Amino acid sequence: MPLKWVLHWQPNAGSTVNSQILSEVSQCVESINGLKQGRWKATLTLYKPHTREPSLTAEFPRDFLGVSVPEQPNKYYLIIRGQRIVLEADSSIQTIMEKLQSYKTRLALNFDVEYLPISSMEKARQIMGEFLEIWQEAVSKRSLPGQFMHIEPNFAEYGLADHYTSQHTAVQYATVMAQLIATVQAVQSVRN
Repeated sequence: MPLKWVLHWQPNAGSTVNSQILSEVSQCVESINGLKQGRWKATLTLYKPHTREPSLTAEFPRDFLGVSVPEQPNKYYLIIRGQRIVLEADSSIQTIMEKLQSYKTRLALNFDVEYLPISSMEKARQIMGEFLEIWQEAVSKRSLPGQFMHIEPNFAEYGLADHYTSQHTAVQYATVMAQLIATVQAVQSVRN
């Protein structure tokens, strides 16, 4: 499987993400001979416990993330960040989760960048880093209110090796989602 970096857009203070910014980001990719192929979207579901009896809440994970990625449409990845667990399941697990109704959900959107010839993260780190620098330079020329960020989780904590798999992608989405949630919570606490 090709190596993939999950990037998220970090808007500057006081600005928000809108379709105009996403359109200009796509144009930046094309300006460096990048090619948008298919959907750039993975589905992320944040699950939070939903029990009728508050005493049972402690028995469930505080929250976990479900991830489906376009290159593995029949798979669904569940990540419990607190225990550093990543589980690969059949995509039908989503239907089971809905029917159980023991967790409630939220969704988000992120972008991926992949470099096809390399599946070793150690070998690809420099190439992907250089690509991100080139992309940031293209974005900065358009004076967009923000930048792309890459947060590389410690995959070894999840028991994942250097050879890249879809589980690595799922863990990156979980990390980005946690960062976005923390940012939203920080903004909300400042407002309150």
